[in-house]
Amino acid sequence: MKKQLWTGLVASIGMLVLILDSKTALTGAQQGVELCIRTVIPSLFPFFILSAILTGSLIGTSTPVLRPLGRLFQLPNGAESLLVAAFLGGYPVGAQSVTQAWKRGQLSKQDAQRLLSFSSNAGPAFLFGMVGAMFSRKWMVWLLWAIHIFSAWLVSFLFPPDDAKAHFGQEQDVSLTAALTASVKTMAQVCGWVVLFRVVITFLNRWILWLLPAPWQVALIGILELSNGCCELYAVADERLRFLICSGILAFGGLCVTMQTLSVTRGLSLRYYLAGKLLQTLFSVALSAAVLYQLWYLAVSILLVFLIIPRKTQKRYSIPRKAVV
Repeated sequence: MKKQLWTGLVASIGMLVLILDSKTALTGAQQGVELCIRTVIPSLFPFFILSAILTGSLIGTSTPVLRPLGRLFQLPNGAESLLVAAFLGGYPVGAQSVTQAWKRGQLSKQDAQRLLSFSSNAGPAFLFGMVGAMFSRKWMVWLLWAIHIFSAWLVSFLFPPDDAKAHFGQEQDVSLTAALTASVKTMAQVCGWVVLFRVVITFLNRWILWLLPAPWQVALIGILELSNGCCELYAVADERLRFLICSGILAFGGLCVTMQTLSVTRGLSLRYYLAGKLLQTLFSVALSAAVLYQLWYLAVSILLVFLIIPRKTQKRYSIPRKAVV
C-alpha cells in the first residue's frame, strides 16, 4: 500500500510539473522524438530484425568461425551466434537476443541471466556514426570499441557458468513477419523510454545541471541517457577527459538503456546485468585512464588480478537445435 501511495504521489508531482512548466516538457519531448527519428530508429531497427532472424536460425548450431570466441566468453556450445548481436547490434539488441533464445527453450534461464551481464553493448553503428564525430582522431573510436569489448570479456570472466545443465524446450520457427512484428514492438518501447528521459534531462538542465562544471553535466546526462550524453561530449574541451567520460557512459549504457533492457527481458532477473554493467564501467574507465594517461601499472595490475583469480573447472554443454524430451 505504501509503495502505491508513493507511486501515486510521484505521478501527481510529475503531472503538476508538466502543467506548471509545459513549455519545457514540450521542448524535451520534441527533442526526444527528433533523436529517435534521426538516430535511434535508423541505427537500431534493422539490427532488431536481423538479430531476431540470426538468433533463431543459428543458435544451436556450433559455428566454427565463432567457436573460439564462444570458448573465450565461456558460452554453451551452439550459442556463439549470440555474440554477433551482443557486439554488433547495439543496446539493447544483445539482451533481446538472449531473451529470445531463452523463451524458445534454446538457453537455460540461469545461462541467459549470466549472458545478460556482458551481452548488451554499444554497437559499431552508434560508435562510428555518432561518437566518432566527437573526436579528432579516428583511432580513438577504435580504441573505445576495443576497450568496450575487452571490458565485457573481463566481466564474463568474473561470471563463469556453473555445472548445471541447460533446460531445453521446443524450438520455434523464425519468420520475417514474426521478427518484424516483435521488432516494431521493441522499437516502440525503446523510443518511449528515450523520449521520457529526454524530458527529464530537459527539466534537469533548466533547474540543476547548469550549476555544475561541463564534464559533470555530460557525465550525469550520459548516466541518465546515453545518446544525449554522447551528443553533449563537445562541451568537454579536454579530449582525453572527453574520451574517459565517453568510455564510462558507453560501458554503463545509462538508466534509459537499463529500462529498455527491462522492457525486452521480461521473465529474467537483471541482477547479473546490473552487476556486469557496473563492473564493465569500472574496467573501461580504468583501462582508458591507463592508456591515455600512461598509467600502465594500472592496466598491468588489472590483468594480473585476473591471472591469479582461481577458476573452477567447468563442464561444457551443448544446446541442440531440436527439443530434448
